[in-house]
Amino acid sequence: MQAAPLPADEDARLRALQALMVLDTPPEERFDRVVRFAAEQLDMPMALVSLIDGERQWFKSRVGLDVPETGRDIAFCAHAILQPETFVVEDALQDGRFADNPLVTGAPHIRFYAGAPLSAPGGERVGTLCVLDSKPRALGTVELAVLEALRTLVDEALANENPEDGA
Repeated sequence: MQAAPLPADEDARLRALQALMVLDTPPEERFDRVVRFAAEQLDMPMALVSLIDGERQWFKSRVGLDVPETGRDIAFCAHAILQPETFVVEDALQDGRFADNPLVTGAPHIRFYAGAPLSAPGGERVGTLCVLDSKPRALGTVELAVLEALRTLVDEALANENPEDGA
C-alpha cells in the first residue's frame, strides 16, 4: 500500500477546508441528494462526499458505506486530491498503490474507484465526490461527464455559507 504524498499547498488546503465549517456537521439533504443520484445514475453500490482532513477522510454524505470516516493514510481520495481531474482506479487489486490496502483486502472490498476532486472557493482541493464498486469496471466519457457535473454541484454547495437560504 502506498499512502498519498501531501499536496504542495497542504497548509492552505487545510485552512480552506476548516473555513468551510462543514467537518463533523450533521447530514444535509443538498449533499445526500447528489450522492444518491451519483450512485443511481452510475450504477454504483457506494458513493461519497469525502473531505480530506489532516489525519482522516470524513464523509459528509455516503451511500453504501456504514463508517463515517477512515484514516487518510488508506484513503483513495487522498490520492485523488493531488490532481485537478477525476482520478480513476479500474481495478485496485491490479494497482500497486492499492492492492494491499485494507479497504481493498477487507470490507468494503473496493475494486473500482473514481473520485472527482472538490474545491474550496479559493481553488484548494479539499475532498472528492467519489463512486466505488466491489468489482472492477471502467467509466465511459458520458459517465465521467456526469460525475464531473455532479462535482460542480457539490462545489457550489460547499461554497454556500447559508444553506437555509435556498441551497
